This record gives sequence, C-alpha cells and structure tokens, in this order.
Amino acid sequence: MAKLMEEAIKKTFMDLLNRKPINKITVKEIVAECGINRNSFYYHFNDLPNLIEVILTEEAERFVSLHNQSDSIYNHLLDAVDFAIENKTAVYHIYNSANREMFERYLDKITEKTVSDFFDISTEGRNISDEDKEALVLYYRCLLVGFVINWLGTGMTYDLRQKLQRICELFDGAMNTALDRCERE
Repeated sequence: MAKLMEEAIKKTFMDLLNRKPINKITVKEIVAECGINRNSFYYHFNDLPNLIEVILTEEAERFVSLHNQSDSIYNHLLDAVDFAIENKTAVYHIYNSANREMFERYLDKITEKTVSDFFDISTEGRNISDEDKEALVLYYRCLLVGFVINWLGTGMTYDLRQKLQRICELFDGAMNTALDRCERE
C-alpha cells in the first residue's frame, strides 16, 4: 500500500510538472490530487526537491538496468534522451528551476552509461587502449550533454531526435576514423 501511494505521488507530481513550473506546484496540490493527507506525502518525501531527486535517480537507475545494447550511436543517443523527449515540459521546468544541478547529474549519469556501453561494443576485438577509450567516451558524452543543454536552453525549439539523427549522418565514419587511429598508434 505504501509503495502504491509513493508511486501515486510521483505520477501526480510528474503530471503537474508537465502542466506548470515547479514553483507553481505545492505539496497541498499534490496531496489533493492524490486524495491523501500531507502526512502521507511527508512519510515518503522530505519536500519537493527530494521528490524530484527520487524521480530522477529512479529514472537513471531504470535506464541503466534496462539499457539495450544497440549497434548504432544514434540509437544509443536516443535511448539516453528518451525521458527528456517524452517529458519535455516537465524536464524543461526542472531545468529552469533551482533543481537544475540535480537534472544535470541525472543527464550525466545516463550519458556516461550510454556512451560507455556503445564503446564497449564498438571496441570489442580492437586493440584500443583504456586511455583512448576513456577519451572517446568523454568526448561523445560531452557532446550529448551539450546537445540536450542547448535544446533546453533554446526552449526546445527544434526536434532533438531529428537533429541528433542529422548530426550522426554528417559525422558518419568519424568515430571509425578515430578508432582506427587509436589502433595504429
């Protein structure tokens, strides 16, 4: 029963967050929509920032545990940004709140896993040093985080999926060139 109530609180909060900014959401509003009392909210969460942190942490852990191992960098990148795309308004509201740092930690954790998994697949059977692999992971991770931050910073005015696909098309082969260079050196 307690787990169901916790899930209801998180779902209600995300529904509200997809409709309005964080600073316009109150615990009173959440509990009213859930049909529970304030004590029930505070039994599960310390406050709204704690609720946000729990949601982002669980989403990151869910992503890491369920992440598939596709062979396309584009599919890997989309996997990492799916939550942001599916919850555009909520993510935008978190990004533009005092909780931005929490969101950036969440984004960094997911991109680290995504890009590392991709390079684990891409470098299998190749003679690539751990140092070079780490440098490539850092490069692509920073690119992805930069894309998402730019998308949010511009008010999500463009289709992130489409933009990522086009960037992957334009730079097709660049990663293999880098991997080949790593093997030769």
